[in-house]
Formats: sequence, structure tokens, C-alpha cells
Amino acid sequence: MDSSLWVAKTGLDAQQRRMTVVANNLANVNTTGFKRDRAVFEDLLYQTIRQPGAQVDQNSNSPTGLVLGTGTRVVATEKIHSQGNMIQTDNALDLAIDGSGFLQIMRSDGVIGYTRDGSLKLDNLGQLVTASGNLLQPAVTIPANSRSITIGKDGTVSVQTFDQDVSTAVGNIQIANFINPAGLQAMGGNNYVATAASGEAQVLTPSLEGAGSLIQGSLEASNVNVVESMVNMIETQRAYEVNSKAIAAADGMLRFINNNL
Repeated sequence: MDSSLWVAKTGLDAQQRRMTVVANNLANVNTTGFKRDRAVFEDLLYQTIRQPGAQVDQNSNSPTGLVLGTGTRVVATEKIHSQGNMIQTDNALDLAIDGSGFLQIMRSDGVIGYTRDGSLKLDNLGQLVTASGNLLQPAVTIPANSRSITIGKDGTVSVQTFDQDVSTAVGNIQIANFINPAGLQAMGGNNYVATAASGEAQVLTPSLEGAGSLIQGSLEASNVNVVESMVNMIETQRAYEVNSKAIAAADGMLRFINNNL
């Protein structure tokens, strides 16, 4: 098969994968705490016809050589953990992280997960859980006779009951930081798990030691920029069309050779 056909095919595959990434970003434009993805490309191996610097004759060397590329591929997808906009909800159980870090949760498979989605709820035992029912870690239990809940920027959870005039601390919410948050593995359900690439979680008190602070009554919106994503979608579509035209052009050249030589 002509090498140009293969090179153009790799371009089609790569642009198709990038379109999947862009489509997923747009689909999650309203997902709380969602972090957009970016497709990372790399070129493939090169065919060296003439080595750069190779001796051409007795008195001269090739200044550039003759090296042909074999295409491209998507080598990785990277999460961009930039801050999303704050949406004020005035719900006492809604939390947004202003800065770096993740809330810790216990996933249904028994593995500690991490999330930026702070839309917390109460389960039947009064424990703070995510919208999917995952238990916040460390566990915080709200008394049944509570009339108000206050969550400080440092994660201190205080409640005021109907039979008390002062607030009482019932727990603390902690934040987990990672040296490489882009290395976390997205598991769906607005949560991640740690990997060898992300490093181990550093559990910190909110607003201290570089950890973000907690904002009660707010949620962090998705950091997807719709206009930017639309531009990326159009760019990907055009690149896909150009690669398909390259295949058609290479096929026409081969057909011309077959018919005329």
C-alpha cells in the first residue's frame, strides 16, 4: 500500500479520537466539578532513506538527509485542572473548593475516590454523602435534631440543634492534594482514583499548606469553555476532511499510474 495512504489514515484515526474528546467536553458542560480533557498528539516513527550528515561523496556530507514520517497518533488525554466558575446555590450542604484539592469519598468498590463535586446530601443515618451515595471521608454525621449546618473554610462542620443556642462541632472535612493531579484516573460519577502517575494523596486541612478552601452554599461549575470547544470541534472536522482528501488524492495518483503506465 502506498505510504501516503497509511499516513493519511493515521491522521483520520487521530482526529476521530480528538473529536471524541471534544464531544465529551461539550457533553459535560453542565457537570458539576468536571475538568475538561485535552488530546495529546505525537508523530510516529520515521523512515530514514538517507541519514542526516551521511557522506554523499568523498568531499561532502548530506546537510539534512531524507527522512519520511509515517503519521500521527493520540498518545494521551490530559485533564486540565483549572478552576471552574463558582455557582451560588445557598444550599448549606453544597461545597465548592476554591483552589487545589479534592474531597475524599468511599466508592462502592471500597476504594477511596476523589471528587470536586461538592453537592453533598444526607443519607438515612445523617451521614454526608455524594449525590451517588458515596460516603464522605472522614465520615461526618449530622444529628437528627439539627436546625442549621455551618461548614467553615477550614472544613470544620458545626451544627446548631433545636435544644441548643450555640453551635457544636461534629466533624472536619479534609482535602486531598496530589503532586500530579493530571495522573488521576477518571472513573465516571464525578470521581477519580489515585494511580502511580498521580502519586499518593496528601491529606490536608482546607485553606492550609497550599490546599484550597471550602465555600459553603456554592458549587464549582465545569471548566469547559463552550466557545473554545466549538472552535476545537470545527478545527478537528476540517483536519479530518483534509486527511480524507489526502487519501482521495493518493488514490487518484495510483489510479493514474495504473491506467497510464
